[in-house]
Amino acid sequence: MISWPDGKRVAVLVSVLLETWAEGTSPTYFPRTTPLKPGTPDLPGRQWSQYGGEEGVWRILGILDRAGVPATVFANALSAETYPELVRTIVRSGQRVAAHGYAQNQYLLDMTDEEQQRTIRKSLDILEDVSGRRPDGWVTAVYGSNAITHELLVREGLKWHADALNTSLPRLQKTPSGTIVALPWSDFVDNRVLRSSPRDFYDAYTETFEYLYAQERLGLLHIAFHGHFGGRPLMSAMLAKTLRHLSAFSDVWFVRHDELAEWFGGMGLEEIPSARRFVTK
Repeated sequence: MISWPDGKRVAVLVSVLLETWAEGTSPTYFPRTTPLKPGTPDLPGRQWSQYGGEEGVWRILGILDRAGVPATVFANALSAETYPELVRTIVRSGQRVAAHGYAQNQYLLDMTDEEQQRTIRKSLDILEDVSGRRPDGWVTAVYGSNAITHELLVREGLKWHADALNTSLPRLQKTPSGTIVALPWSDFVDNRVLRSSPRDFYDAYTETFEYLYAQERLGLLHIAFHGHFGGRPLMSAMLAKTLRHLSAFSDVWFVRHDELAEWFGGMGLEEIPSARRFVTK
């Protein structure tokens, strides 16, 4: 029987997104409900996006430290260039930095294969220079991968990515250039409640956790949180409350992405068959 290490019931991944948009650009989502005229410079939207590097991720690091929970901070390389002291603080705090492309408004699927390769390499080089360690993992901005992206990650020596949307557990992904561990992304990131109640975030994660804990073997819960929205007090309160709830269970495995990828790699499997998880007879 396949099970999590030490008989743990549910594995929990925590992702923090440190995203930066290039000069003159900003997120397509924002609390504003009245659209601007096309072509109007959006200074407030840009300021809203800068909150994560200025304050939000700092607050999240404190929450993680007080909860004793490990996390992976997926950082745009532009974030590392813009907020180098924050990235170094992430490392000193004991959390892990992984790659999230160069800039959040730059989409890999819009690029040629050669441009993608250069962008991936550039991003890794910058993050290594600032953080002191070359990332071994990646998540693609805005779900923006295409058929060649993961092969290019393998060519750059990356061991895992968190782009998988067709599985809830790790699996081995084969490419013409080698294999990489594919980890599932989150189903409910903090900005899903941008214009509703922050409490919806807590409810979604605790209800999902309680289902997995009671009903499934090898349950995996992936919590993802943006610095520029989730790092604000109204959402950070929900993250802190969610982590307190999960931490009350002694048989929860709080695990970083790289640790989960290493555990799965040691299993010698390409994937964990659904029939071994869900079929009871």
